[in-house]
Amino acid sequence: MSKKPINVEVEASHRDENPERLIRRFVKKVKKERILENYRDRMYYEKPSVKRKRKQARRKKVLQKLRVEKENKEKIN
Repeated sequence: MSKKPINVEVEASHRDENPERLIRRFVKKVKKERILENYRDRMYYEKPSVKRKRKQARRKKVLQKLRVEKENKEKIN
């Protein structure tokens, strides 16, 4: 992950574009870039061992979910 600042910019596609729509597009871009999550992650120091354990637990949870979905799909067929 780079330490470069990430700038998110949204411009109106036409002169009369609704401001609420601009804000929605901006929020979408911010979520896609994961700016807030990165900020929250960096607010406090997290030991590398804790990071590894958290990532491993997340990976395990995702794999379990995929396994359950696959089993359900096989039962249907």
